[in-house]
Amino acid sequence: MAATSTLFPSTFTPFTVQTQSSPDVSISGIRSSDSSSSLPPLLLLHGYPETHHMWHAVASQLTSHFSLVIMDIRGYGASSKPANNTALYAKSHMANDCIAVMDALGYANQPFYVCGHDRGARITHKLLVDHPTRILKAILLDICPTLAMYNCTNPLFPKAYFHWYFLIQQSPLPETLINGAPRQVVEGFMSGMGSQSLSIFHEDALAEYIKCMEDEDYVHATCQDYRAAATHDLDEQKDDLAKGKLIQSPIRVLLGKNGIVNRLFDGKEEWTKVTAEGVPVEVEAVDSGHFIPEEIPDVIVSNILDFFQ
Repeated sequence: MAATSTLFPSTFTPFTVQTQSSPDVSISGIRSSDSSSSLPPLLLLHGYPETHHMWHAVASQLTSHFSLVIMDIRGYGASSKPANNTALYAKSHMANDCIAVMDALGYANQPFYVCGHDRGARITHKLLVDHPTRILKAILLDICPTLAMYNCTNPLFPKAYFHWYFLIQQSPLPETLINGAPRQVVEGFMSGMGSQSLSIFHEDALAEYIKCMEDEDYVHATCQDYRAAATHDLDEQKDDLAKGKLIQSPIRVLLGKNGIVNRLFDGKEEWTKVTAEGVPVEVEAVDSGHFIPEEIPDVIVSNILDFFQ
């Protein structure tokens, strides 16, 4: 976490929590205060191909309002990258990581807020379904449910989200190709997705993402994350719907106006389908591409302050 000191206030401190054994999995991240604080806890979850560093411009504005926990999700950044078994990257396991982290940091049995982007938002969805009593409210950034997105037949979707179909190919094909040009993969991917240019990313954060992509274990783990999404996560979402396991907490979904999710999906309709009747579902398109927290962090801050109260 070398870039943490340059991107976050010095008041943030690192943590590492073991969340699973056989195989051992540890989750690393940073926090803004300890559990003795009177501030409500807020968990921030990043997306692909990023780390907890993506929250730097948001987190610095929230330390007087929330006790922040910002983690590297399983397979990313400084957290563990279990190999070979795709099932270990199911969002149910990643949601359990979040609960274990919050419990270990002093918030056991205490409800908390969550804001997740991209992969982190998919973990947030599973948190809402599997641990309904622990989530007060959630903000999900630029996603629709995984099942709805994989069922999309519009040809514009695989063109824009090509990585969903590339990263899930059998190992080691995508890993080998990415390992041959990691910088170009990050820069090419992040200058697409509705973003105008790489200029929206802080140079230290972008350097961190590139450094991670230069790690072969990271590349394999992130491919496994997507392979799990196309298999285990789809099975879990189908099973949850069959059993009537729906979101029980109020949610706000922000979609990037310039992104493909906003163009191809009716966010209100899709999220209402997976939410219990009577539970508030708010959906809004904001002036951004896919990487909303880094492109328009002030908008994320204002939504967090408005919705999490």
